[in-house]
Amino acid sequence: MKRKKNKKVYIGLSIDILHHGHINLINKAQKFGDLIIGLYTDKAIVQKKRLPLISYENRKKILKNISGVKKIIPQNEWEYCNNLIKIKPDFMVHGDDWKLDDQNLRLKTIKTLKKINAKLIEIPFTKNISSSALSARMFSQNMLPSNRMSSLKRMIESGKFCRIIETHSPLSALIAENTFLKNKDGSRNEFDGFWSSSLTDSTLKGKPDIEVLGINQRLSNINEIFDITTKPLIMDVDTGGKLEHFEINVKTIQNSGVSALIVEDKKGLKKNSLFGLDVKQEQDSIKAFSKKIQIGKKVSNPEFMIIARIESLILNKTVSDAFKRAKAYISAGADGIMIHSKQNTPKEIFKFSKIFKKKFPNIPLIAVPSSYNKVTEKQLMKNGFNVVIYANHLLRASYPAMKETITSILKNKRSYEIDNKLMSIKNILELIPGTK
Repeated sequence: MKRKKNKKVYIGLSIDILHHGHINLINKAQKFGDLIIGLYTDKAIVQKKRLPLISYENRKKILKNISGVKKIIPQNEWEYCNNLIKIKPDFMVHGDDWKLDDQNLRLKTIKTLKKINAKLIEIPFTKNISSSALSARMFSQNMLPSNRMSSLKRMIESGKFCRIIETHSPLSALIAENTFLKNKDGSRNEFDGFWSSSLTDSTLKGKPDIEVLGINQRLSNINEIFDITTKPLIMDVDTGGKLEHFEINVKTIQNSGVSALIVEDKKGLKKNSLFGLDVKQEQDSIKAFSKKIQIGKKVSNPEFMIIARIESLILNKTVSDAFKRAKAYISAGADGIMIHSKQNTPKEIFKFSKIFKKKFPNIPLIAVPSSYNKVTEKQLMKNGFNVVIYANHLLRASYPAMKETITSILKNKRSYEIDNKLMSIKNILELIPGTK
């Protein structure tokens, strides 16, 4: 086919993995005119899929080196409508597989194309190639510490609301990584990353939650989680320890591939925050804690996040005190703020978030709704939160299940009565690849 002069052709691509199916589509599309590619941004991709392994700028560099690509523009939404109206192409080219995958997107696109008097050209899907399968394989085989570490910050910067779950073991992380609910539009509800909790790590070892486990002991568990998963992890480091140790610990933690640490502004012997003033807990001075943040940031990779956890509300201090501390910690270099509360409603954290987001609209705000657990993710998003952490739920779920099983066996002197509540031996043998 002879190329049509002065005609504009549009394709939307993400190309986290460039394969021969994409090249086939590009080669066929350029025959209809000057090819403009709308390259999906991270922000657009995370609306429906997981964050790509390769950043937008690097994916753009790849496309620039492909013959026949006239122009590359950002595709900022999952739908094509805004870009189509903006550039008014004569043709839009798309693989015909979307007839099965996303009929709603296809119908909206056709409607927009009619408005601008453009034609849709559907190219037969290239057989024996699957971007999703390749992507899954690439994530599993190429999740280097640097790639994993940067993924959390990229997700937050893309505008995605991040849902994080506590994982106290490789098995719990494997379950969290592979469990999802599929929505009608083809998108998935899933967890975006893991939380390494000092409380659950200590409890799993049968030890009190008083910073008794060393960083290397905690990281040993995290490294085992990283061996079999691909998602980012936020690490709870309690008070962070002495200033002299904190610098060394930050270096060690980020080298493992952890994406962020959360350090609380208390001092002395660590006690769990949800005890409140029922136990002796002392908040660090603003000056001393700011210095701790500065020391950590001095040795941090730009992609590694240090998040300051403010304990003012836990200790019955005011929202004003919490905000004063937040301003100082951000000035010291904190990449985000976690505001903690032991109240059974989110009223006081919403009061804080309203003030905080007015002053710092682009600084990530993190919620841990362990006590105010009726709050919804939608409410958190509406009030300016960027990340929610479900901080101890998987370990708490495991205890009653094991206790019930043990009690049933003791009571009945056999395991038959509890068997229907247990995972089958067949399923447990099939759970881990390579077991068979």
